[in-house]
Amino acid sequence: MPFIPITDEEQEEMLKRIGVNFDALIEPIPEEIRAKSKFDLPPSLSEMGVAKLMKDIAAQNKSQQDYIHFLGGGAYDHYIPSIINHILIRPEFYTAYTPYQPEVSQGTLQSIYEYQSMICDLTGMDVTNASMYDGATALAEGIHMARGITGKNKAVIFPAVHPYYQKVIKTYTEGMDIPLIYPESANGKVPAEMLEKYIDKDTACVVVQHPNFFGILEDVDEISEIAHKNGALFIVSYNPISLGILKPPGEYGADIATGEGQPLGLPLSFGGPYLGLFSAKREFIRKMPGRIIGQTVDKNGKRGFVMTLQTREQHIRRAKATSNICTNNNLCAIAAAVYLAVMGKRGVYEVANQSMQKAHYLKQGLQDKGAEFPFDAPFFNEFVIKTKVDAVSFVEKMMKRGILSGIPLGQFNPEWKNYLLVAATEKRSREELDKYIEEFSKIG
Repeated sequence: MPFIPITDEEQEEMLKRIGVNFDALIEPIPEEIRAKSKFDLPPSLSEMGVAKLMKDIAAQNKSQQDYIHFLGGGAYDHYIPSIINHILIRPEFYTAYTPYQPEVSQGTLQSIYEYQSMICDLTGMDVTNASMYDGATALAEGIHMARGITGKNKAVIFPAVHPYYQKVIKTYTEGMDIPLIYPESANGKVPAEMLEKYIDKDTACVVVQHPNFFGILEDVDEISEIAHKNGALFIVSYNPISLGILKPPGEYGADIATGEGQPLGLPLSFGGPYLGLFSAKREFIRKMPGRIIGQTVDKNGKRGFVMTLQTREQHIRRAKATSNICTNNNLCAIAAAVYLAVMGKRGVYEVANQSMQKAHYLKQGLQDKGAEFPFDAPFFNEFVIKTKVDAVSFVEKMMKRGILSGIPLGQFNPEWKNYLLVAATEKRSREELDKYIEEFSKIG
């Protein structure tokens, strides 16, 4: 018997009740990716046949080992210590249920508590939740949190926040009449002195990515001062590895700090699953989304761990819920905790410093070969090149030479069709950097 959740008649009745047709429901889905007919699936196969088919399809993918990586834009090719996977495949972590029952989840709860503690140390923030989906959704949740704290509605978002993050923010705020204001930028960032004219009495928060999407360092101290002077909260989205050498958000007055945790021991994995980092000042703890694990003692005085705060509508009165986030990407959070424990303060510094130094070496070498750069500003480990040919064409030519040369930015703005975002990490050797420079000089 086939599983048919509703009949055509029932579907029509529901659509009539809410006053729309089916096409209106799927309007946000781009026309070019909608299925126009039934899927062209092969005939039914045995388990062995399906396994072979899947392996044949997977074999069409190029291995990342086939290329030298210079991709960035939020996901980076950092070295992952081998101990991380050895820890993650332990059954008590790999198969653990979401820890609603603390008496049977002590190991999982402790690992999350350690994760929260280390992210607080890394960011200089007071409190960190038990992690979120990814960097984009964490930032969007931060905007909703700022609205709940201030009672204001408007968000001023710097245009150099990752374009994908901006799309997620738009989705999260859709239909809620939340004005999203984007200041004008110059040289890849918004000059701090221009910010005040975009803030008014209804501004809940100012949102900055630092380093920003172009790799450029924003004037976070001045931005923080201006935001607070005007009664707005300051939200920053950060690269966790950059905090090995950059001032942490807690030291320049960030009220909410979010980030993408992928650089902390997670593989690229074709885009996920990743990890959302979320921290805040202590006074805002009850407005935070997700959950927080705390340390306590039982009646016998033994140390134990509990789910201290959970602000989802499933657990408290719906009107007081801060978010409906359902998972904390627990396994990814454990990976980040193991990474930070293994690397330590010195290790994170070394990864950050090498990434920065190698990116600057690469840029200088390209400049010596006549490369042009649309932005002239301090940067961390990635920067934008202006290619002589279309950036997409450049990337294709470099791939034939075994190099993933960067992210073409024309997909985000037609005016950037010759812009290429290039990143370097500690994994790139001198020979690989020199190869990029040499091949660039041939293609440009």
